[in-house]
Order: sequence, then C-alpha cells, then structure tokens
Amino acid sequence: MRRLFDEELSDLDNQFIEMGKMVSRTIDRSVASFTAHDVEVADDIINRDHEINEREQAIEKKAFEIIALYQPVTTDLREVVTILKAVSGLERMGDYARNIAQSTIRVKDREKGEKRIPEIERQLNSMGSATSHVVDEVLDAYVADDARRSAEIIEQESQVAVIGDDIRSEVLNSMKNNPDTIDAGSDYLVVNGYLRRIADHATDIAEWIIYKRTGKIVELNPGSSTFI
Repeated sequence: MRRLFDEELSDLDNQFIEMGKMVSRTIDRSVASFTAHDVEVADDIINRDHEINEREQAIEKKAFEIIALYQPVTTDLREVVTILKAVSGLERMGDYARNIAQSTIRVKDREKGEKRIPEIERQLNSMGSATSHVVDEVLDAYVADDARRSAEIIEQESQVAVIGDDIRSEVLNSMKNNPDTIDAGSDYLVVNGYLRRIADHATDIAEWIIYKRTGKIVELNPGSSTFI
C-alpha cells in the first residue's frame, strides 16, 4: 500500500512541476509578444490557456483521489495539501500571462498614431525575465523540498517589485509630460501589475513549500501593495 501511495504522490509531483514549467514558458512568451507587438504569439497564448486550466483540474482531481483512497496523515497529507494550494497559484499566474497577451492584441488594434515608449518596453522585458526567474526558483525549491531556499524567494520577488516601481514612476512621468503616451502608458502599468501579481503568487507557493517541509504557516511578504 505504501509503495502505491508513493508512486501516486510522485506522479502528482511530476504533474505539478510540468504545469509550473508550462506556466513559466507562457509568462516569457506573453511578455515577449507584448513588447514585440506580436499578435500571432498572443493569439496562441490565449487559445492555449485552456491547457493550463485542464492541468490544474487534473491535478486537483488526482490529489482528492489520493486523499480519499489513502487517507494520508502528517507529512504526507501536508504534501498533498501543498500541491492543492500551490496549483491554484500556478493557474492564476497563467491567467495573468493570458491577460498580458490580451493586452498585446488590444494595443495592436489601436496602434496607429499611438506613441510607444521603447525604454519602458525594454524594462518590461527585464521585469518579465525576473518574474520568470522567481517562478523557476520556487519550482526548484519545490523539487528540492528546501524550506530555506523557499524563504529566500522573497529576495527575488523584491527585485521584481523594484523594477516595477521604476517602471511605474517612469510611465507616470511620461504620461504627465507627453499626453500622446497616455494610452500606451496605461497598458504598461497594467502589464506591470500583472507581473507583480505573478511574483506574489510565486511567493505564496514558497510559503506552502515551507509549510510542507516544517508544518509552519509563514508569511514571507506581509507588506501590502497595489495592483498599479
């Protein structure tokens, strides 16, 4: 019975990790499509969003089946609960990546005569890379079952926040000094907000990894932040 449970749990772990990798790739693609104004890639991201949702549903179904069949306790139960909580965070990250893709299409539709800000778009690319790095780091921490490494995720998330603050300041300054950038600037602020939320969800997953490893519920980022 124990061997079967371990096999089922290992399969659940693998499904979670694969979903995480899919989400990380989607984040990269969504930011790249936004700054390159690539509607074709954006359309593909939107059309494939259901794949992330379906993976979440499959993982949740399997997790509940494991609980019902094996009735795990202590550390085993914490591992299943961690996946149930963390997979919801991954799905939300995928939603935000889809939203960035939708922003790409919206911007392209009204692009004629709109003034873009190349420097801000370069910064958004950097922010996207930093955000994907946070997601990759939390996935690595999950694989390693490393509470200490999970706690350090907040340092990576803080780097995303710093870039986001710089972008916000520059966008607002540009909108103030040049009204022609208001439409583009509004989209930059929204994408900035999506990326910050993705990093926040990665931090939430790190908290659940710590719970899985130690049984303690911690709050790595107790500060409050606005979407924009």
